[in-house]
Amino acid sequence: MSPRTRPRRIAIACQGGGSHTAFTAGVLARLLRSDALGSAADPAEVVAISGTSGGAICALVAWDRLRDGQAPDRREAAATALEEFWADNAARTPLERLTNLGVVTAGALQGLGLVPAGTPYLVPRPFDGTRQFLDLVSRHVDFAAIGPDPAGAAPLLLLGAVDVLTGEFRAFSSRTDTLTAETVLASAAIPTLFRAVHTAGGVYWDGLFSQNPPTRDLLDTDPDELWVVQINPSEIDGEPRSPIEIADRRNALAGNLSLNQELGFIETIDRLLADGSLGPDSGYRQVTVRVLEMPASTVRSRLLGAASKIDRDVAFLDRLQRRGAAAADRFLGALAFERAVRGGDPVALAAVVTPDATLTSTAPFRERPSPVPLLAHLGELLDGEFTVDPTRKQVARDTAEWAVRVHRDGGVTDGLAEAGLDDDGRVTALRLGPRP
Repeated sequence: MSPRTRPRRIAIACQGGGSHTAFTAGVLARLLRSDALGSAADPAEVVAISGTSGGAICALVAWDRLRDGQAPDRREAAATALEEFWADNAARTPLERLTNLGVVTAGALQGLGLVPAGTPYLVPRPFDGTRQFLDLVSRHVDFAAIGPDPAGAAPLLLLGAVDVLTGEFRAFSSRTDTLTAETVLASAAIPTLFRAVHTAGGVYWDGLFSQNPPTRDLLDTDPDELWVVQINPSEIDGEPRSPIEIADRRNALAGNLSLNQELGFIETIDRLLADGSLGPDSGYRQVTVRVLEMPASTVRSRLLGAASKIDRDVAFLDRLQRRGAAAADRFLGALAFERAVRGGDPVALAAVVTPDATLTSTAPFRERPSPVPLLAHLGELLDGEFTVDPTRKQVARDTAEWAVRVHRDGGVTDGLAEAGLDDDGRVTALRLGPRP
C-alpha cells in the first residue's frame, strides 16, 4: 500500500518522569478514545510505542491491550487499563500514605542538601519496594501471554534502560526480547530507590540515563508521524536559584538530553530529504514530528522540586491525569487546525476557532500588530501566504507552535505560528511572527 492510501502510521514515544508520567497516562487515554488514532474517515494505526521509566509502564500497559487489534473496543480497553494502573499505584491505605510521605520528604531534604543521598542496598530486600513493584506491574499485564514477535504481527514496543557496568544503552524490544516484569523494572529502577536490576544478561538502571525515551529506533516501523509525550519542560520562566529549583532543573535538562539529540537527528534527516541531499534509495522518508510537552505550570513545587516525581499521593496523580487529558484536547485541537490550514478548508477551520478568537501578525507576515478578529481573516490564512514546515517539529504546551515557511514578495522566509487554545481544543488566539 502506498504512503498516500494506507492508514496513517503513528509511532508514540513516552518520556520518563516517575509519578509525573500519570500525565502521560491521561494523554494516552484521551488520545486512545479520540478519532485521531483511527476512524472510518481518517484511518490510522499505532505501529510502535516506546517508553522509559514511568513512560515505559504507560507504553507497556497501552501496548498490551493493542496487541490483538486497534478497534475502538481495544483502544477503550487500553485507556481503561492505564487509568486502572495509576489508581492501583496510588498510595491509598494509611500505611501507604505514611510511607509515601516519608519517601517524598526524604527526597525533598536531599534536594535541599540537608540529608545525604541514600542507597537502596541498605534496605532489606523484603522492604526495598522491588517485590511490590513487580507485583503491581504483574497485576496489570499478563507477561506469560507475551512472547517475542519477530514477524511484527503486533505494534513494536521498546523499553529504554542502561547497563550500569558497560554504560551501553538498551532498548528492550517486543520483536526480539522476552518481556518480563523485571524488564520493566530495569527501565524504571531509579538508583536511589531500587537496586540495579540483573536481567537479560545485564545490570540495569533507570532509562533516564539512556534513551529517554527510545525514539530514533521507532523509524524502523516506517511511521508517517512520530508523537512524543514529553514530561520535562524545555523552557522555564525564571532562573533557578534555590537548591530545590537548581536540582529540579538539572533533573529536567538531563532527562531531555537524549530526546533532543534523537529528535534533532530525525529533523536533520527530514531536511536532507526535503532539499534532495537524501533520495528515495537512502532508506529514509519524511516523518512528521509532533511533541506534546507537559507545561511547566502543571507541576510547580518550590518545596518538593524533582522529589514530586516519586509522589504517589492520590489527589496528585488524579490531577496529573486530568491535566494530561486536557493537554491532549489542546493537542487534538492544534492537529485539527493544522489539517484545516493544510487542506485549505475554511469550514473546517472555522469549526476549530472560537467566535472571539484574535489574530496578530508581524513581519515576515502581513502586518497586523493589533489584534483583529480571526474569523474575519480566515481567507487570508488559506491564500498561500505560509505553509507548515514539515521538517520541523510541532510543539504543543499551553500553546501550540509550528515552524512555517512564509511566501511573500517572491521570496521564502522562516516564520512561527503560535496558537492559544481553550480546554475544548479550539483556537482562541493566533500569533504570527518571525522564527527565533
